[in-house]
Amino acid sequence: MTAHRDLLIEVGTEELPPKALKTLSAAFTNSISSQLSNQAINFSAAKSYASPRRLAVLLSDVAETSPDKELEIWGPPVKVAFDDAGNATNAAIAFAKKNAIDIDELSKHVANDGKQEKLCYHVTAKGANTADLIASVIDAALNSLPIAKRMRWGSSRTEFVRPIQWLAIVFGEEPLEENIFNLISSNITRGHRFHCNKELRISSANQYETILKEQGSVIADFQVRQDIIRSQITELGKTLGGNTVISDDLLDEVSALVEWPVALAGSFEERFLKVPAEALISSMKEHQKYFHVVDANNKLMPHFITVSNIESREPQKVIDGNERVIRPRLSDAAFFFETDCKTSLEKQREKLRAIVFQDKLGTIYDKTCRVAELSVDIAKLIGANPEAAKRAAELSKSDLVTDMVLEFDDMQGIAGYYYAQNDGEEADVSLSMNEQYMPRFAGDSLPTTVTGTVLALADRLDTISGIFGIGQIPSGSKDPFALRRASLGVLRIIVEKDLNLDLAHLVDLAIAKHGKFSGDSTLKATVVTYIIDRLRAGYEDQGISAEVFLSVSAKQLSQPLDIDKRIKAVHTFNQLEEAAALAAANKRVSNILAKAEGEIADTINSDLLVEAAESTLAEQLLRQQSKVLPLFAAGDYEGGLKSLASLQSSVDAFFDQVMVNADDDALRNNRLALLKQLQGLFLEVADISLLVVGK
Repeated sequence: MTAHRDLLIEVGTEELPPKALKTLSAAFTNSISSQLSNQAINFSAAKSYASPRRLAVLLSDVAETSPDKELEIWGPPVKVAFDDAGNATNAAIAFAKKNAIDIDELSKHVANDGKQEKLCYHVTAKGANTADLIASVIDAALNSLPIAKRMRWGSSRTEFVRPIQWLAIVFGEEPLEENIFNLISSNITRGHRFHCNKELRISSANQYETILKEQGSVIADFQVRQDIIRSQITELGKTLGGNTVISDDLLDEVSALVEWPVALAGSFEERFLKVPAEALISSMKEHQKYFHVVDANNKLMPHFITVSNIESREPQKVIDGNERVIRPRLSDAAFFFETDCKTSLEKQREKLRAIVFQDKLGTIYDKTCRVAELSVDIAKLIGANPEAAKRAAELSKSDLVTDMVLEFDDMQGIAGYYYAQNDGEEADVSLSMNEQYMPRFAGDSLPTTVTGTVLALADRLDTISGIFGIGQIPSGSKDPFALRRASLGVLRIIVEKDLNLDLAHLVDLAIAKHGKFSGDSTLKATVVTYIIDRLRAGYEDQGISAEVFLSVSAKQLSQPLDIDKRIKAVHTFNQLEEAAALAAANKRVSNILAKAEGEIADTINSDLLVEAAESTLAEQLLRQQSKVLPLFAAGDYEGGLKSLASLQSSVDAFFDQVMVNADDDALRNNRLALLKQLQGLFLEVADISLLVVGK
């Protein structure tokens, strides 16, 4: 029976990039696990460790050897291996020597490979020792990590995300000495840079975490360290009389910056609270990695929480130092805000004349002019205030040239909201300065105001139509103007806000504002198709099949809200027991009609319904027409399709009992007209023949 031991692999480095540490750690563990599996080395579990100075993985119950392998070594065909007298030929003799087989025993080593008799030697290959494979496993794993930019250090040509300082490999209790990246591995690790700046001996692989924590003041488990930080900062927030706001990205980054977390609370002057809270939060988060605290009303409090990497004997000095550091940052934000408030957004807008949006599409000022005209058009379509929409669009990009946004780029839009308020703009206009960018990402909130909704649509449609107009269509992963995200934003706004807008009309309006593209029908069709196609992935995420999307897409519609209703109705219909049979029948109908010669009549001659099954189907179609067409006209596609599901039995009976392509021309044409009516009813919603999944 194969023996098993735990295996520890640790790569000690200079400070690893904090924003990538979590991903890098998972990739390292997965890569080591994958490489071991490729070598057929069995193990029961893999646990990741990651801190600013180390990546490590502990593999439990690693087999000391890989399994033995039963090998089949094929030789020449029997007719080549032996002559007519049954003597071994040179080919057979060479095969025997290569595999250490007695020539007289060759006849015992014959097997059929499925085609012919051949010489075949069965041998058991002993499994390799795991210890002998470790170096190649680690080397391959490290080189396969997804590192965008690797570093070199010293005179070596070795590359990694950061210079490697030490390597520790412990198999059970045995240290393995391997030369990897020009370093000799051992069972030596290093403790906390300040608490325990010395080497530590790892007595056994499964003691790694304990040794680092108890002797080295290092919490090596990223998740454990993160849970400690979350708990500490949450409790500190309560102590301050508020709640700590914990964003996942900041928590991940801070967890990657410390090995022994100690949360400390500091304060700043209340006068800074006159500055927009978002600017203060941005300064604290981005520059200092501080967590902010809010009161019961979700208002920013004059406190922050920092996570130190040392347990100081004089924590107040650490707090004082952080307070001294944050004060100039907040003073800068206050200065920018106060300075910007002295110039209205309308005056700031003039500076946009000197900033190019895109070389062939003019300046950002030009863009605001186009968006303003388009906003007026859209406002009229949805019953919004055209003047408010125009005003919002004209001012929409003015905050881009303010000191606040130039210093804190994530304040784009937010700063505009505060400055518009300061200028005395209408509430809708002020809010739309920020709402124009909503949704910023998948799952983000939509604009709350009708003016913000108009501006968000107009801005995106201007960008999409303009960039397509100059031929810079996104391809592969290249999408410098984020047109995919812009398209999804347009679709979400229209669908989730129940706006009965025709995308083809909107795109036509947007293209017209660019002047030189006006009236380009090919451009219009291309843009509409591109935007509508963005829907597909979103529906698949909701569990709606591609066939459902394609069945509606075949209608080539351009009203996103209507498309959404149809897709959801077809999805519901597709769950019915009758759906598969009706979809197959519709596909059969489509094939029959496609092959039919001449024009097919729109009406059915009841005198030519000679078979009971076709009479029944005709009667039910007539009944369904009067019932479902009003439902479809009212947008109740789901109700209409559910009603049409009742046709299944009569449709099946028709195809079982009626010969469509009858010899009599009149009968044949009448039956084709019947099928045309059947197809037409379903086509009111979608081409359900496309619900048939291809094999």
